[in-house]
Amino acid sequence: MTDTSHRASSTPPAAAYEPTGGARAATGWTGWIVFAGVMLIMLGVFHVIEAVVALFREDFYLVGSSGLAVHVDYAAWGWAHLILGVLAGLAGVGLLAGNMVARVVGVGVAMLSALANMAFVPAYPVWSLIIITFDVLVIWAIIVHGREMKSVND
Repeated sequence: MTDTSHRASSTPPAAAYEPTGGARAATGWTGWIVFAGVMLIMLGVFHVIEAVVALFREDFYLVGSSGLAVHVDYAAWGWAHLILGVLAGLAGVGLLAGNMVARVVGVGVAMLSALANMAFVPAYPVWSLIIITFDVLVIWAIIVHGREMKSVND
């Protein structure tokens, strides 16, 4: 009687061993996650810059606080941008480490950043539109390619 158990298997012998331990191998798209992490850190710095200007130099902006979409003074905007900046920087660092929580927080912070900058467009249009564009790219990169960074760091 011959042993035919190796023939009954549907997996060819060459594919039976996966060096990644079952995880998908990283592709070239992982660079988008690195881009998103670095951009979140940079967006955090940009928000901190906006916060410092809003807190200490209100006359820098094109309109007064009554001309903004949300009628609050620039000190409140400064604190909002400061909090968003810190959260974005931390999410960026976590995203570079492949943390799942950082992916969720990164998308949330980028969405909040885009909304805050939409309301801030009358005060500083070019800067706000650039940040919104980066927010959209970060959201796309995290949602579409976020899982790949986890497989690299496993």
